[in-house]
Order: sequence, then structure tokens, then C-alpha cells
Amino acid sequence: MVSALPGSRSLAQAGSEGGGGAVFELREYHTFEGKLGDLLTRFRDHTITIFKRHGMESVAYWTPMDDPLKDKTLFYILKHPSREAATANWAAFRDDPEWKQVSAASEANGKIVEKVESTFLKLTDFSPRL
Repeated sequence: MVSALPGSRSLAQAGSEGGGGAVFELREYHTFEGKLGDLLTRFRDHTITIFKRHGMESVAYWTPMDDPLKDKTLFYILKHPSREAATANWAAFRDDPEWKQVSAASEANGKIVEKVESTFLKLTDFSPRL
């Protein structure tokens, strides 16, 4: 749980204002048939560590329990200090030599991800603090 320092804004306050402050990114990965396990392994063994190196804080990861998304979709949320930081974080991540190697190795038997969706979110003033 993140608590605000005296005189600083809470995440809820920062997120509910139009300007700066922490932002959350909801990402949805749709995999090719039979490839979700490969994607989960890549995240578990490599991606999350590389995210951390580039200032991308993992909030949580989920897989759906019901069809039609079951067994082929990963949802997760990242926290970034700001929208500008998110842009810089992703650029650094994509250029990371370890990521390039991991990505290529994990797709040696074919592409894993069919489609990625990204939505940036801000906390409402009534949201629990994250």
C-alpha cells in the first residue's frame, strides 16, 4: 500500500487530476491458439524482471476463467509515474538487448501474441489507494 507523504498528493488525488501523477496501464494480450502457456512462461521467467529494470511496476496479472477468452488471454496492469514516463519506459523496454533475445527465443516455434490492447487509466477520487 502506498501512503502519501505529508504535503503530497495521494495516488487517488494525483490520478484524478488531468495533469501529472501516476498512471495505470491496462494491457490485454490475445494469444494464438495453444500459446498462452508460452506467454505466461515468458512473463514469469523474463518479462517482469525486464519491466522492473525500466521503471514499469507490475500491479497484477490475470487470466480469464470463462470462454471465449479462457486459455488465450492475459490481462495485466502496470503503474508508471506519468504518461510521459510510460512512453519512455516502453521505448527503453523495446530497445533492451535482453528483451530482444528473450522475445526471439520464445517465438522460435512461431508467434505467441496475436493482438495487444493498451488502455491508460487514472484513479477516481473514490478509488481505494494502490
